[in-house]
Amino acid sequence: MIRHLKTLFLIISISTCSFAQEAKNQIDFSEQEQQQRAAQEAAYKFSVDYRLQVGYLQEWQHSKTTTYPDLYLHGTKLGVTFDFNLPYSFTIQTGLLYTLTYGSTTQHWRNVQTNDYDIQTIKHRILSHQFNIPLFATANIKLWRKLSLIFYTGPELNIGLAQTDYLKTNLNEKTKNWLIDNNIHTEKYDRYTDGELIRADIGYSLGAGIQWDRYRLQGGYTFGLNNLKKEQQKYVDQHMWNWKWNVSFSYRF
Repeated sequence: MIRHLKTLFLIISISTCSFAQEAKNQIDFSEQEQQQRAAQEAAYKFSVDYRLQVGYLQEWQHSKTTTYPDLYLHGTKLGVTFDFNLPYSFTIQTGLLYTLTYGSTTQHWRNVQTNDYDIQTIKHRILSHQFNIPLFATANIKLWRKLSLIFYTGPELNIGLAQTDYLKTNLNEKTKNWLIDNNIHTEKYDRYTDGELIRADIGYSLGAGIQWDRYRLQGGYTFGLNNLKKEQQKYVDQHMWNWKWNVSFSYRF
């Protein structure tokens, strides 16, 4: 009788252990499945990041005519950008940035009285104010821990607020009158208000950078797509483009 009881107890113990182990495996599998589901949901999670951005900017306004000599503008840009985070580490970035640039160039004019070159000059000192609105597609490639590579591309819109030309002339009276008669400025004026340049400047940008946690350092180049010169003269190609490169630092809130 005692032997039969021992055998029955042993069978019950083995069955109980097997059932407990099976239940534990089922619980572990359920937890693992929940973790995988949470990871998948996180991969498809949409969110928005806000960044404060500041950087250095160099613009190159170049033309095919000597009426508007090539001009290099140097300055800064700052503002706020918005990153719309998409699945698989892709991002759509837009925002609003203010740019302030300055540049100067010297333009040589023929002396009307003597027909000599390089004697009379007009020095252009340009101060430009613009708004910049990017629309970039960004790819984030993780390297190590919180370190990532950033690649971006896309169009951007520049809206001209003011581009003041502070002129300094070295002209005789006859040459100056000739320039005025041909609607060529010899005194301070705004190139947008005067109708000389188009305010809307569309460009296409390519760039890359590195990111560590909340901090990002990036640089790129923008190719101007549209002609900035508002009015064209007959038989004279006055196309003007604005190409630029920049480097910027941003912080994610």
